[in-house]
Parts: sequence; structure tokens; C-alpha cells
Amino acid sequence: MTDREIPEQYLDGYDRILAEVSATGRRLTRDEIVSRRTLGEQAAEAGHGLRALISAHLTAARTAWPGTPGSADEALAAVQQVVDAFAEGYERAQLLAVRQEEAARREFIDDLLYGRSDLGRLAERAERFGLRLSHAHAVAVGQGSAAYDEGDPVARQVERALISRFGDRNVLLTTKDGRLLCIAPGHQNEVLTYFAKQAHAATDGGRVAIGRPQPGPGGVVQSYEEALNALELAERLALDEPVLRAADLLVYPVLTRDRQAMADLVVDTLGPLTTARGGAQPLLDTLTAYFDSGCVAAEAARRLTLSVRALTYRLERIHKLTGADPADPAHRYMLQTAVIGARLLGWPHEPI
Repeated sequence: MTDREIPEQYLDGYDRILAEVSATGRRLTRDEIVSRRTLGEQAAEAGHGLRALISAHLTAARTAWPGTPGSADEALAAVQQVVDAFAEGYERAQLLAVRQEEAARREFIDDLLYGRSDLGRLAERAERFGLRLSHAHAVAVGQGSAAYDEGDPVARQVERALISRFGDRNVLLTTKDGRLLCIAPGHQNEVLTYFAKQAHAATDGGRVAIGRPQPGPGGVVQSYEEALNALELAERLALDEPVLRAADLLVYPVLTRDRQAMADLVVDTLGPLTTARGGAQPLLDTLTAYFDSGCVAAEAARRLTLSVRALTYRLERIHKLTGADPADPAHRYMLQTAVIGARLLGWPHEPI
């Protein structure tokens, strides 16, 4: 916007103040400073650029200079006070606008992720933030050792990386409950994959979970909850993968859908392990390592820092206590399912 396009209303009274202050050498009065701040706020709210506004003030000062009494130093001091007060008002209005935008964004995100708003109204608000909720969306959630908010350097680092790589792709990056979030159209899997890579690096080895694409305004909530559940599963199962996809973990919610049935399986199958010297945990860890290594004794022994002979002894002890042989395919599925259930339910540390 050029200087000529700046309305005269934002320079109202400027020539009079300039003449009086430069002639007398006095400083601006409180009312004069307030009036300049108010004009600065109004100019910001009207969308005028600060650079053009200051240029207009300087141009007006140059125009009035020949007829302005007093010394050049007094005139420049007056210009400085006027511009400073005007810019202060402008910046205050800008800061308020930013805070209002942040509050609106946070309210939208809360409503979106908790499904507390009318879906039609929510879809309208979503377009303001680049989302079209009539399409399918997927949510990726990044979790590190610390809690992050939108002003955190980690969040800004990840956001810059995605913008640099993909530009404007109707992607929303935000934070929620100390975690990093990326909401993207369901068909743009490459965006979520790249987010996961950047979030893992920025959080110093944090973990990222990606929910499945879900359609409609409520789809974001479903995908978000899937990602959170995947993070919880990873913690309970002590999974090592830095990136988890809810689609790859669907078997676990199925196993725990009937919690009482799973608890009965764990107690009936693994309960006898509690009578072993040292309790059930060492033998449960042995079964976990054995199944995770594909039932290869040498690999399981390496993971547990045991000799193969010691591992074999433990497996025999498990067979004797439970009546189920981990090496027998007929018993293996029941044992492995029970071990997974124990890890999901926190047994034996948590009573079930």
C-alpha cells in the first residue's frame, strides 16, 4: 500500500502537534500520546501496513517542515514521540489480534478433538484453518520426554520442516496435552510419514503414532483417539518402534475388548508362574523375549543376556508350572496370547 492510500484520518491532528511541540520544546501530553496510540490501533485493525503508515508520517513531517517553528532537533523529537506512540498502539492491536487468533485456534482444536461442537458449525470453522472435514483425515501424534506447546522451539522446528517440504497442503499442525499433532488429508500419507520423521528427530527420539484415515467431521476424533491408544499400547507392550501405525496394531484392541475374558486367560494360564522362585516376572520376561525373537532360543537368550542353556532351563520350568510347552505349536498360541494380555493389563504388578 502506497503513502497516498493511507487515509488522512490516521494523521488527524499530527501537523498541529508537530507545530506546537517543536515550537515550545515540550513533550507530548498524555492525551496526545493516547490519541496517537488509538489511531495506531485503528490503522492496524483496518489492515494497513506499519511501514506505509510510518512513511506517511515522515512524508507529512517533511511537507510541514518549512512552516514548522522551532529547531530541527525539536521537530525531530516531536516526530519521534508521535511515531513511537502510534507504533505502540499498532503493535498492541496486532498482539491482541494474534492472541485472539490463538484463542480461536485453540478453541477449534479442542472442539475438533473432543467432538463437543455441532458438526456443521465445526466444518465451517475448519475451513478457516485449512481443513475440509467432508474429506477423510488422519492424525499423527508425537510424544517426547517433555511437554510441548505451540510456541515451543520443537513445535516450530517441525512446522518449518513440513512447510518447507510440502507448502500449503491443507495440513494443520498444533499441540495438545504436551504432544505434537499433525492433521492431514487421509490420502496424503507422505505428509504424516514426514511429520513422524521430523517429530522423532526433534523430540530426541520420541515416539509417533499415526491413526487410520477416517471420513467426515468426526473422523479426526476417531483417528486422534487411535493414535493415542497406539501410544498407550506401545508403552504397555514396551515396543521399540519409533513410528507406530494404528492399522498395524488392530489385533491388540481386539484381544482386550473383553477384559474379563483376557484377565481369566492370564490368571489361568500364567498364574502358576507366581509360585516360582523370584516370582512370575522373570519367567514372563523369558516368554516375551522368546516369542518376540520368533521362538529362536539363541536370539532370545542374547536379548536376555543369558546362556542358551539357562534359557532352556527357564522354558522347561514354565512348562512344568503351567503345563504348556512354549516350544509346542499346540500350546504356543495360548501362551503368547496370555503373555500379550499380561503386558496389556500390567500383570503381575497390577492385580486383575
